[in-house]
Amino acid sequence: MERRQILKNAMFLAVPIMIQNGITNAVSLVDHIMVGSLGTESMTAVSIIGQLLFVFSLAIFGGISGPGIYAAQFYGQGNTEGVRAATRMKAWISLVCTVCGIAIFIFLETPLIQLYLHGESADINAAETVGFAKEYLRIMLIGIPAMAVTQIYASSLRETGDSVKPMVSGIISVCSDIVLNYLLIYGSFGFPKLGVAGAAIATVIARYIDMTVLIVWSYTRRKKHPFIEGLWKTLKIPKKICKRILMKGIPIFINEFLWASGLAVLTQCYSTRGLEVVAGINISNVLCNLLNVVFVALGYAVGILVGQSLGAGEFDNAKKTSKVLTRFTVMLCMGIALVLITMSHAFPMIYNTTDEVRSLATRFIIITALFFPVQGALNTLYFTLRSGGKTLVTFLFDSVFSWSVTIPLALVLSLTTDLKVMQIYVIIQATDIVKIILGSIMIKKGIWIKNLAEEIKN
Repeated sequence: MERRQILKNAMFLAVPIMIQNGITNAVSLVDHIMVGSLGTESMTAVSIIGQLLFVFSLAIFGGISGPGIYAAQFYGQGNTEGVRAATRMKAWISLVCTVCGIAIFIFLETPLIQLYLHGESADINAAETVGFAKEYLRIMLIGIPAMAVTQIYASSLRETGDSVKPMVSGIISVCSDIVLNYLLIYGSFGFPKLGVAGAAIATVIARYIDMTVLIVWSYTRRKKHPFIEGLWKTLKIPKKICKRILMKGIPIFINEFLWASGLAVLTQCYSTRGLEVVAGINISNVLCNLLNVVFVALGYAVGILVGQSLGAGEFDNAKKTSKVLTRFTVMLCMGIALVLITMSHAFPMIYNTTDEVRSLATRFIIITALFFPVQGALNTLYFTLRSGGKTLVTFLFDSVFSWSVTIPLALVLSLTTDLKVMQIYVIIQATDIVKIILGSIMIKKGIWIKNLAEEIKN
């Protein structure tokens, strides 16, 4: 396949995902600005809960990614019943994750929040921050089931070549979220002024809108997506498929959970340098997440396109697709880094917070931008390895590396040295360069080239 065709196919999948995630992150930006206008305590509380919910959302993502690998290869093979079985597997995994996640948040609410509140500050009230965080979390839990169901349908549609429906339902959802946030946070047009609680209520309603639109639209167009027809006539999954999916999926689930929780631990390490650090990282993340949708979406496209090629037995095309898209992603990330650096000073000024928090946010944005090409390369390498079912390898490559190298290093630097938070942040970001070297070696050796769909068939 020619380079131009590879890029065209990738952008056909990636652009709708970019638009959906970009709009979602833009809404997150608007949400944080609105909540941030209420004060640093409100903004910090929402950012803490956002970090915790991020761990849960990636646990769901990791859980359904194992079945997703098979769904993409089954689709490339033309096996509709296989796609159905993989989607049902996603439902069972999502149910377990949802029940466990809600239980953990309910029973460990206070200790989880207090992990991020260290030191003293004349400008930030820790007790008030905890109160806002609890209020926000308790409402957000109501939206977790909708988030899980949406991921099941959206991921299966993307794996079968349609990323437009999830994009449109996401756009409708985020538009609703913006309007509801304005009405419920500030009490506009006669609505009650609910502050932080209003932001949570708006997000929950928007998630159910997203879920409803996606499900209804999927079933009205089920002739285009044959796997939808009769999808829930049974929840049974063929034993052979179930066993294979679990063998490949469990490492991904553990990996995503450990990786996300690792990010939470890193943020906690940074927070030992003061309450202002959490607020500064939050502002940085809001802007950087708005632009990292580019390499995130291209990573999804790599996983899907390479997986479909592997399922069809087109191994040379799979290798070329991975190579072309990795280089393309790195080049795009270099351009995005320049945009972030340009915006780094102006963006924090829109928040109603202290000068110290704004200064920290600016420096976090610049450092994160400098490592954007590294993150882009890592993302495509990871999805390439995963597309061929090398989930144990990606587990070792990603989360095991983080928990055996990156996190211990962050703990040592934050607890036993006098290094400033920015120095620690740079050192931790730089450890990903080692992962790029290891990932490139594994990709070059071709250990990921495998037709999983054919193995099950045989």
